[in-house]
Amino acid sequence: MNTYSNYVAGKDVPAADGRTFTAFNPTTGGVWGTFALAGPTEVDRAVKAASEAFRTGPWGALSPTRRGRLLMKWGEVIAEHADRIATIETEQNGKLFAEMRAQARIAQDWLYYFGGLADKIEGTVIPLDRQSILNYTLREPLGVVGVITPWNSPTFIAIMSLAPALAAGNTIVLKPSEITSASAIELARLAELAGIPPGVINVVTGFRETGEALVDHPLVAKVSFTGSVGAGRAIAARAGQRLVSCMLELGGKSPNIVFDDANLDQAEAGVLAGIFAAAGQTCVAGSRAYIHESIYDTFVDRLVRRAQQITIGDPLLATTQMGPVATKMQLEKDESMVARAVSEGAKVLCGGGRPAIAEFPGGYFYQPTIVHQLTKDNFLMRNEVFGPVLAVTPFKDEAEVLALANDTEFGLAAGVWTHDIRRAHKMARALESGTVWVNTYRALTFNSPFGGYKASGIGRQNGIEAVYQYLQTKSVWCELGDEVQDPFIMKV
Repeated sequence: MNTYSNYVAGKDVPAADGRTFTAFNPTTGGVWGTFALAGPTEVDRAVKAASEAFRTGPWGALSPTRRGRLLMKWGEVIAEHADRIATIETEQNGKLFAEMRAQARIAQDWLYYFGGLADKIEGTVIPLDRQSILNYTLREPLGVVGVITPWNSPTFIAIMSLAPALAAGNTIVLKPSEITSASAIELARLAELAGIPPGVINVVTGFRETGEALVDHPLVAKVSFTGSVGAGRAIAARAGQRLVSCMLELGGKSPNIVFDDANLDQAEAGVLAGIFAAAGQTCVAGSRAYIHESIYDTFVDRLVRRAQQITIGDPLLATTQMGPVATKMQLEKDESMVARAVSEGAKVLCGGGRPAIAEFPGGYFYQPTIVHQLTKDNFLMRNEVFGPVLAVTPFKDEAEVLALANDTEFGLAAGVWTHDIRRAHKMARALESGTVWVNTYRALTFNSPFGGYKASGIGRQNGIEAVYQYLQTKSVWCELGDEVQDPFIMKV
């Protein structure tokens, strides 16, 4: 049995009232461990620790260069412990060990990049008309940033928020998903092993009550949230009551568009990877595949054949291609959404149920599922499943597929498969999406901005834009001459 407490100012902190909650292993359906259930008392303690580290602790006194070097060292330490972190995450969310290990390892790339940016945050000198006045700007950190992360890629998503916030000079209180809380605490411990002072990164574990206490705390200067649209709206509304800004990376219903001139082998692999590689448990899942009518039947047959060959089982094994979904609730959601789609006229081409996995009779497994004959208003076409469910639809031409692809409240990602370079760039401009992949899918890197249009989010992660999300600008005016100002007239 694994047991974790909150992690505040470098110490394990149980809940004041002794409350705990249980986390499960989705592969077996059994108990994985217990965690402290943080309430307002523990959240207050964590936020105050972060505030003290920012205002009077050594973090605020560090030079940007030194701060950046510590982030780089943290990345190296995480990479050294990547296998252990990956094992913990796979046992908690059921995703493939190979993917979780890769994500833990590439955290080093993110921390190297943002560590390098730490001493490249610069202000500007404003050329005023009045030459006796020096006016310049400073870019300064906000203070304490509350970070709330989901369960699907715990380390990777946490680092995408923490790295730019820390590079900007802020301190952190991290509230991970109650499904995958362990790796967040492990990351905080590794940060201190790398030399980052206690109190700079704090972790509180729990449910909605814990997150609400963090968002509501008067010392939290900004909230970074990754998760569902509904939760994002609720968090933004609460933060707005205090006039606190949010960085939101929310859901998606991403279109993957295959034209008749595409490399079909490449497109097949991309469409399958876009939805089944992570059992559909990714915000950028290409859950709507639009396929040109001239190749529709042939291409869909290829997808179905390959989907039926996917190896489902223990995500810790290298031979497994798809593990379970993360929770029993998610499994039931997959089932209910497919059933509703069928009740509205759709047909299931493959999958649509729970596979029989002899080794794990209690596991949360769902078959790779492909559904067709859906109207554009079918519930499955308009709502995020977050499971291994692909909706396929034919289209006639560019105008029709653009209208279909953009007919959604979401706008996180999109894929286009074509050899026509003019078409590719026209589609990229016209798709209402924060990321457009052409002849590839599900690619991210540390120096390319990532975020959503419409209900898929506010702000950008990755790249230098991410650092600016966690800074505020101050304008400084300095009179250099001896002129006495008329006290009743503004200087212009």
